[in-house]
Amino acid sequence: MDYFDSHAHYNDDTFKENRDMLIKEMYENEIKNIICAGYSVEKSEEAIEIANKYSHIFATCGISPNDIEDIKEDDLIRIENMAKNDKVVAIGEIGLDYYWNKENKDIQKDIFIKQIEIANKLNLPIVIHSRDAWVDTIDILKKNEVKRKGVFHCCQLNQELIKEALNLDYYISFSGNITFKNAKSEGCVLLVPNDKILIETDSPYLSPEPHRGEINTSLNVKLVARKIADIKNLPLEEVVNMTKENTKKFFKI
Repeated sequence: MDYFDSHAHYNDDTFKENRDMLIKEMYENEIKNIICAGYSVEKSEEAIEIANKYSHIFATCGISPNDIEDIKEDDLIRIENMAKNDKVVAIGEIGLDYYWNKENKDIQKDIFIKQIEIANKLNLPIVIHSRDAWVDTIDILKKNEVKRKGVFHCCQLNQELIKEALNLDYYISFSGNITFKNAKSEGCVLLVPNDKILIETDSPYLSPEPHRGEINTSLNVKLVARKIADIKNLPLEEVVNMTKENTKKFFKI
């Protein structure tokens, strides 16, 4: 089977020493495609460097709500320019985070909207980070139409958020959090039509059970696919194939 990890951070310093070895190992173990997600100017540049090095890896670039504290005047211009690279498939991850940052909500909203404008200018979809901020996130998306739509990456297990996102024709990406004990993931997964589901690891974060607390890698996307197969009562191969095709369709790969 060929798995597609739709969101991982091999631009994270965690992988600095063994990145090449890991990527080779993962490819040999059915992880045939990966999207390396940017979250700051520096890490977006690194994501593109990695994607340019490997034909089966693609990149996103953007500034996350947790990385706007030191934003410079020309950073959004830099994001727009680097997003013109052929290996960049989306603007992201971008959005709102009221879990870690409650004091700068207006700045988060402003940077989110400005990056939506970049996505529309370049005809790219967006990858959304929304944590404890779903009402404002949905409000912004309703008021600022994204031409190529977007995906809620590592989507919080909130049925109201998922319903609103689906009503806007957005995709939902599930990660290791759906495997956590007491996650109450079943209702959320069942809400999402098969043609709107993506899978991801968000490595090196959010390792699924039984590896919670360990450094996450794309190998664990198999456990996310297995959980979805169990919840939806589908063959694993069907889940692997449909999430791969959904990812390719959404990102136009």
